[in-house]
Amino acid sequence: MSREKLGSRLGFILLSAGCAIGIGNVWKFPYMVGQHGGGLFVLIYLFFLLAIGVPVMTMEFAIGRASRKSPAKMYQELEPAGSKWHLHGYAALIGSYLLMMFYTVVSGWMLRYFIDMAKGAFVGLDSTGVTAHFNAMLGEPLPLVIFTGIVVIIGFLVCSIGLQNGLEKITKVMMIALLAIMVILAVNSIFMKGGQEGLRFYLVPDFARVEEAGGIGQVIVGALNQSFFTLSLGMGAMAIFGSYIDKDRALLGESVNIALLDTFVALVSGLIIFPACFAYNNGEVNSGPPLIFITLPNIFNDMPLGRLWGSLFFVFLSFAALSTVLTVFEGIIACTCDLFGWSRKKSCLINGIAMFILAMPCALGFNLLSFIAPFGEGSTIMDLEDFLVSQLLLPLGSMCFILFCTLKKAWGWEKFTAEANTGKGLKIPAFLRGYMTYVLPVIVVLLFIVSMYNFVVGLMG
Repeated sequence: MSREKLGSRLGFILLSAGCAIGIGNVWKFPYMVGQHGGGLFVLIYLFFLLAIGVPVMTMEFAIGRASRKSPAKMYQELEPAGSKWHLHGYAALIGSYLLMMFYTVVSGWMLRYFIDMAKGAFVGLDSTGVTAHFNAMLGEPLPLVIFTGIVVIIGFLVCSIGLQNGLEKITKVMMIALLAIMVILAVNSIFMKGGQEGLRFYLVPDFARVEEAGGIGQVIVGALNQSFFTLSLGMGAMAIFGSYIDKDRALLGESVNIALLDTFVALVSGLIIFPACFAYNNGEVNSGPPLIFITLPNIFNDMPLGRLWGSLFFVFLSFAALSTVLTVFEGIIACTCDLFGWSRKKSCLINGIAMFILAMPCALGFNLLSFIAPFGEGSTIMDLEDFLVSQLLLPLGSMCFILFCTLKKAWGWEKFTAEANTGKGLKIPAFLRGYMTYVLPVIVVLLFIVSMYNFVVGLMG
């Protein structure tokens, strides 16, 4: 059976960007900026994105394109005989399942909130009422299960149509609509009365605010962490799209384009959220789900035409979430097709049923299974699944890609750069070999150690 290919370079860029662009860009990035003092954090984040994210993404693309296989089989095509690199391919597949076990649930929240916002469920509610609405949503098992099921069905249904006619075509439309809605929302926020203070906080570096946030060291660690995790690297999600493209473009330039698109979405999310929070919420930018599901609905309630802007915002969020769901589902489908010889439709059917079942612990972890608290009181099953993906599989997986592409006893620097530099566009210069072979792994190890330390301290505190 011949391997499917993407129909266009634009499709490749938008699919890869869709995988990287997710709800983390919208609720984690603005919160991290707010927590770490504003404008200077943004500049440091952009530096690390180019210094770390782009090289690792290029490695994933190169392994995928050279092997023409899914993450579950790509190492077998490239690794030296008798080596065990292919074990990471299985870990990458497990990581994709783990990610979707909670990401499909949160994507269901987005769809639910779009419907609620559009039908006026928040009209007339004060802040207590909005909070109660969110808590009620989490407390109702059946709607959570239904909306999770809708996300799973949409994702595998689109993928079952085919790579070009299903995934590529739908993602192109969705991503272009996402970008257009973002720009409209950002323009509205920028011109809000009182929003200019939010823009100044967001875009202008202020060392006094950096000191209030714990000093430059804390800001650097925070920016390093955000730049590393924003591109969804380490689980082979990018490698699968590398396996679907031709060799007419060098891969470093493509990685830069995708990182820029991902950064554009994160930055514009800040342009939407910071002016609104300064205009209507005294500049407070909450962390995690409360920002999206409590703070922003309150803001939309106070805003002229807030129901319209709120509906558009949750459409945008739903598109961002579904773009990641579709692309990660594609990786899962490709892996199981390679491993078991299934057709695309059979893989979609079996994985659809399995994914729905696997997502149930998270969906029910806020109500029927709320007694399960993996990290102590107040924690949920989602927290455990997020920890396994974000704190373990992403950084350790990225380390595997780095070592595989640079060590002589693996694929090696020469073969990696020969593949990455094939085609037109930006090439990896020879002088980066020392940086990518020695410095990059040290940065990833340090990031892993710091993240684990902060996690443990957080548990103890």
